[in-house]
Amino acid sequence: MKINSLQKLVHDWIVNHGIRYFDVLTNTILLSEEVGEVSRIIARNYGEQTKKENCKKDEDLGEELSDVLFIIACLANQTGIDLEESFHKKLKKKEIRDHNRHRENKKLK
Repeated sequence: MKINSLQKLVHDWIVNHGIRYFDVLTNTILLSEEVGEVSRIIARNYGEQTKKENCKKDEDLGEELSDVLFIIACLANQTGIDLEESFHKKLKKKEIRDHNRHRENKKLK
């Protein structure tokens, strides 16, 4: 799926099911909350923390990452950003800036 298609899919969902977008501040706070949920799952499943006894056993990392992606699409839609265009621009910038930097990084060998 192209990023533009994802943004349109999210917009159509908002219009048909969500009534309207939450304001940008609310969505930014929700984004922080969802990133925290992703972090918690990663810390407990891939990091050194163990799950608490009362922790949900079937936490779904994919679902939480999708929540993050959904809110990012909302924020882009609300602020008039074409994420596909912005992402390609950023990737090009990183290619130029990081190509040799990573190849020459002894920590990555």
